[in-house]
Amino acid sequence: MALFFLKFWTGIVCGSLAITADAWHTLSDSLSSVAVILGVKLSTAKPDDKHPFGHGRWEYISAIFIGFMLCIVAYEFFVKAIERFQQQEAVIFGTLAIVTTIVSIVVKESLAQYAFYLGRRLNNLSINADGWHHRSDALSSVVLLFGIFFGQKFWWIDSALAFVMAAMISFAAYQIVRESITKILGENVSEELLAQIRGLVAEAHSEEIFAHHFHLHNYVHRQELTFHIKLRDDFSLYQAHKIATKIERSISEKCNIEATIHIEPQSFHHIND
Repeated sequence: MALFFLKFWTGIVCGSLAITADAWHTLSDSLSSVAVILGVKLSTAKPDDKHPFGHGRWEYISAIFIGFMLCIVAYEFFVKAIERFQQQEAVIFGTLAIVTTIVSIVVKESLAQYAFYLGRRLNNLSINADGWHHRSDALSSVVLLFGIFFGQKFWWIDSALAFVMAAMISFAAYQIVRESITKILGENVSEELLAQIRGLVAEAHSEEIFAHHFHLHNYVHRQELTFHIKLRDDFSLYQAHKIATKIERSISEKCNIEATIHIEPQSFHHIND
């Protein structure tokens, strides 16, 4: 919050739209961090009768919220940059702008690195998204610092910088929202995981087992995998159940994924088989 007031005050003193807009971007960082903390707290709640798979997807909802906040910030930058460009207003940057921008770069990149570290350690998408929010602020300040040194030569530099920062923020928002929505809607099983699962299936029985129709359901703190296997027609229900249970336990122990297997006779054929 202190960084927001420093940048906002600097923007007012210098009359710079880019610095003022960068200040509001910094404020959005603080608000998004609050959203991340709330999302993490909600996502760690234990499963209940209404939510048997837990509350892990609150993490994705939190990340989407951050993405939309970034979109709003970027839109405001675009609009104000157009207005400044039409008015053909030049901005005179001073030492205060340079010092404030350097401080912003150091602080925001440090916060980004810490968020990325936590995101990797906890495997948390919303924390990683918050790290990109901090990173986008640091990058926008780098662009701003570069432009400050050319501010006296080009009257349009402030408007151009605002456009560049808006584009950078929009791209970061797009990536965050796309990844979160993809995980909520459902993902294809990765080739690496698929190979591992097929290997476990092959180890479960001496005869070849055809496994297909894989579907992965990601609940952040818990993953559910469903797929079909084909067994010989003359297998008893007990034999088929024993093989399927063995595979499910193996996947749970070695992949930390809860699997549900649908058993089919070899003579049965799906349209897509």
